[in-house]
Amino acid sequence: MEWYMIAAVIGVGILVGFINTLAGSGSVISLPLLIFLGLPANVANGTNRVALIMQNIVGVSSFYRKGKLDTGHGWVPSIAAVIGALVGANIAADLNEEVMEKAIGVLMVIMFFVILYKPNRWITEKREVKSQNVWLQMVVFFLVGVYGGFIQAGVGIFLLAALVLNAGYDLVRANALKLLIVLIYTPFALAVFVLNDQVWWIYGLILGVGTMIGSFLATRFALKWGPKYIRYILLFMIVVSAFKLFGMFEWIGL
Repeated sequence: MEWYMIAAVIGVGILVGFINTLAGSGSVISLPLLIFLGLPANVANGTNRVALIMQNIVGVSSFYRKGKLDTGHGWVPSIAAVIGALVGANIAADLNEEVMEKAIGVLMVIMFFVILYKPNRWITEKREVKSQNVWLQMVVFFLVGVYGGFIQAGVGIFLLAALVLNAGYDLVRANALKLLIVLIYTPFALAVFVLNDQVWWIYGLILGVGTMIGSFLATRFALKWGPKYIRYILLFMIVVSAFKLFGMFEWIGL
């Protein structure tokens, strides 16, 4: 890989890490990038997990030092998400490239409307943490884990939805716990892709350098900003990525 391509991948990784740490859906950018670099969709899906682990190590440690990480209640969603991620990763590893690209495209379209739905709920803070039925939380986070193990793109949004709307966390604490959950289940999902020879380590590590920088920067601004300022970027990238994966750019000659 040429030096300018390395710089470009790191630059994109910074944006991805920043978005993932503040809200989620950074994989909407990194997955199309890895596919653009020539990786098959399955391999891009697996390679992306390397960068996510590197990013979340930085994000989790930063939120922990700021006192925003609720480690006491994180075990229920984490265990459920790990089990779900193993199921989802095995489903993803067995799909062929064409099916994978179409599946990513469909999920991105769904995510577009998820982000649009009641935007104020995504930016409201100072919510009380609710006492929820443990089994209900297990089911909710198992399903989110299946999705995260399957594709990862957009799982941050769904985790935030579960943590804010179901568990009752405010957005800052939900972001911190979201990163911890993803950090716990991602190595299990990555192992499935490694066993299926669907990880390109060089690209993953280079992208990971960028995501670590982005995550470090995002935690410095998390308390002042929040996801509302990047919602429009996410919506735009979802549309662009879905168009690419459905082959619509080819239809119009691009």
